[in-house]
Amino acid sequence: MNGGYDAEHRDGSSICRMDPADDTRLCRDLPYVAVAKLAIMIEGQEGVDWRLWKHLAETVEGLGFDSFWRSDHLYSVMGQYDRDTIECWTSLPLIATWTRHIAFGPNVSPMTFREPGLLAKMAASVDTLSGGRLVMGVGAGWYESEHRDFGIAFPALKERMDRMDASLDVMREVWGSRNPRPPRGTIPVLVGGGGERRTLRAVARHAQLWSLGGRPEPEAYRHKVEVLEQHCREVGRDPHDIRRGFQTPFLVGRTQEDLLRRADALRSVLPPYRDLTPEQVLAGARQRIFAGTPPEIAAQMRPYVELGVDLFWMQHFVFEDDEALSLLMDEVAPLIA
Repeated sequence: MNGGYDAEHRDGSSICRMDPADDTRLCRDLPYVAVAKLAIMIEGQEGVDWRLWKHLAETVEGLGFDSFWRSDHLYSVMGQYDRDTIECWTSLPLIATWTRHIAFGPNVSPMTFREPGLLAKMAASVDTLSGGRLVMGVGAGWYESEHRDFGIAFPALKERMDRMDASLDVMREVWGSRNPRPPRGTIPVLVGGGGERRTLRAVARHAQLWSLGGRPEPEAYRHKVEVLEQHCREVGRDPHDIRRGFQTPFLVGRTQEDLLRRADALRSVLPPYRDLTPEQVLAGARQRIFAGTPPEIAAQMRPYVELGVDLFWMQHFVFEDDEALSLLMDEVAPLIA
């Protein structure tokens, strides 16, 4: 599921690395150490145009992030309806051609938007174009107003959950029986959400990756993991086969001056911060997202890594701030690897 790029994996008490030359696994017998990687998540409906999209794709791959993700919404989820928006499944083939190694995908595509058989064909085409690097992120759909405004049915939650669960079986059937066949034989699935009765059971049944939205308290996250593990036992699945983590914004800087400058930039992007001072933004960010110097952010991540998080989806909102991305990879990533 790693799309051919080099990645470390847990394998009992060994640390293993995939050799990209021949796809063999090289293992060192070392005590288990919890490690995690960083991915970048872009809200493609919050002011992204095609120039920025190309710049972001090339920058994120060039810096060596684990993977590159985007939302699938039809307009702003922050009420800023005049913002530039690029449609998700129109933008993914460009990532397939603009990049060479990085895994990518939607986080997540609402199964209310497209019929599962058609979406499976779209995904297989993009996956083939990329040489087998797509991850198919799915969710039940939650943003009622965009469904209404674009004439898309928005059924009750139970029906949306039923549709998502059934759709994944349909998609796997299409990938296994219709051309184009995905290069890996199938496409890894990410299921997003934390609903304990239906969503986490769907993760156990279908997913190779699981993502929550927002930074939970460690004990709340531990509880979600325990529920997922119970669902995995019920369906005969090893929970360690599922990469897991959550997506959250970040605010990083080497100095207080850097942090306040980036806090000020976030005020123009995130409406809840608009009427706050940079100092207030920074103080609030330290409580709710990952914020601080690189060592501080790594320390904030460590309790989650110890609970099994191996991928953090870092939501990047100030799209031209390449230095912030560099700080994540150069000074945060080594501290959790």
